[in-house]
Amino acid sequence: MSKLKGKVAIVTGASKGIGAAIAKSLAAEGASVVVNYASSKAGADAVVAQIGAAGGKAVAVQGDVSKAADAQAIVDAAVKQFGQLDILVNNSGVYEFAPLEDITEDHFHRHFNINVLGLLLTTQAAAKHLGEGASIINIGSVVTRIVPPGSSVYTATKGAVDAITGVLSRELGPRKIRVNALNPGMIETEGTHTAGVIGSDLEAGTIAQTPLGRIGQPNDIASIAVFLASDDSYWLTGEQLFAGGGVR
Repeated sequence: MSKLKGKVAIVTGASKGIGAAIAKSLAAEGASVVVNYASSKAGADAVVAQIGAAGGKAVAVQGDVSKAADAQAIVDAAVKQFGQLDILVNNSGVYEFAPLEDITEDHFHRHFNINVLGLLLTTQAAAKHLGEGASIINIGSVVTRIVPPGSSVYTATKGAVDAITGVLSRELGPRKIRVNALNPGMIETEGTHTAGVIGSDLEAGTIAQTPLGRIGQPNDIASIAVFLASDDSYWLTGEQLFAGGGVR
């Protein structure tokens, strides 16, 4: 497979879960991939090793996207290692549900610093190197449609991701750079296991409301990311693709 042959991609927050699946899928289609991680070096190294074992090219790069210097360093590493940049997947994010009475300043700022500011800083750094035909994929969430109780801060960050996607599609469109949002529903990842979601009433309720009758797997999202990164989606920009098995 070679839809992305000769392309260079950065995937932020790619040491596990959706980000890891996207990184591996982009590499399987021929892209050279920067696997960014904030703290899990072992996880990122494992993703790089898996890509290499499959014949792909990848490198792990540490960086906290909510810090401008780190965001710039991630981009600089991609250009230094592979000579160019064509695809940016803004996947880094945190989520923690909390009812209104439990929201704190720290809770608010942690979510917005990573989920929103981190996206902006990384895109700002990347845009200097992106050329005609480049693709930016912002990972949002179906929470902006289903607005579950206790998710006001997290949902607000993903609403911001949708809004920023639209704005940047207009700003970068004249340079023929596409910007789209990919908004997953509930996905079985290390994070949802750690949070106790898998096997919970929340998972059961989500499955009951999902027309396709299950929660998602990371590869369900990764295949859509490949589509958005490739020329197959050359006429899409400013879009929000909801990938939740039909949940609304």
